[in-house]
Amino acid sequence: MDAQRKFIGPHVSASGGVEQAVVNAHELGATAFALFTRNQRQWKAKPLSDTSVETFKQLLGEYGYAPKHVLPHAGYLINLGNPDAEMRQKSADAFLDEMQRCMQLGLPMLNFHPGSHLNKISIDDCLKLIAEEINIALSKTEGVVAVLENTAGQGTNLGNRFEELATIIELIDDKSRVGVCIDTAHTLSAGYEIRTREGYEAMWHQFDTIIGKQYLRAMHLNDSKKELGSRVDRHESIGLGTMSPLFFDMIMNDPRLNDMPLILETPDESRWAEEIKLLYALAKH
Repeated sequence: MDAQRKFIGPHVSASGGVEQAVVNAHELGATAFALFTRNQRQWKAKPLSDTSVETFKQLLGEYGYAPKHVLPHAGYLINLGNPDAEMRQKSADAFLDEMQRCMQLGLPMLNFHPGSHLNKISIDDCLKLIAEEINIALSKTEGVVAVLENTAGQGTNLGNRFEELATIIELIDDKSRVGVCIDTAHTLSAGYEIRTREGYEAMWHQFDTIIGKQYLRAMHLNDSKKELGSRVDRHESIGLGTMSPLFFDMIMNDPRLNDMPLILETPDESRWAEEIKLLYALAKH
């Protein structure tokens, strides 16, 4: 199998402008990358400048990045399932702004965490709220897929079970504009044993049966500080956590993961270039 059919890179800094993220990814030898298109710690953000947008697009072309291999990540403040109407509206406004930024940048996906019920409403009611807000954002934008990320299930976060992601997708009006990003550390922490060949294949069988393989759009390739079923979200550098060496070998030789962004969200950025090389070395030619 051609190793170049896998597209790998970290979540890079966009400090200094979104265009700087492209440069940062290129310098690491990344073939894909993630970024925040705005300050993820604030509700309000300055609009993208025309210069930033044009430079971003120009650099993508110059360095050979396809827009489909770039995975913007929405800010962590956003909770589309917030039981508090005022806070949910803040989240919805920020989410719409992020979707519109993806449109401006010519990027076809926005990755985000589904939401949290905060122990104030039922899981089903929270999932319905999340789907409603996604539908509203999709109706006001075009060409951008809302990509739900599975979670570790920490606290009151939803999306750790495939059934919860499937419920949201069922409630989306335009199913061509919704997808899923599987985070490997979250998957293990949520209780899916993916470190053995049998467990790995069982997880994908469940994904296909419950959600549908057509919805897989991206992956976050992270080792985990925590063990199976911990429901604690703690990423680790590749090879330093509880994942097996076999797991990353299976990832790199799985044709299901060809031609989509495989994003490192590992904690030690000094290891990113080395991690990219390590993963590519696992791919069988």
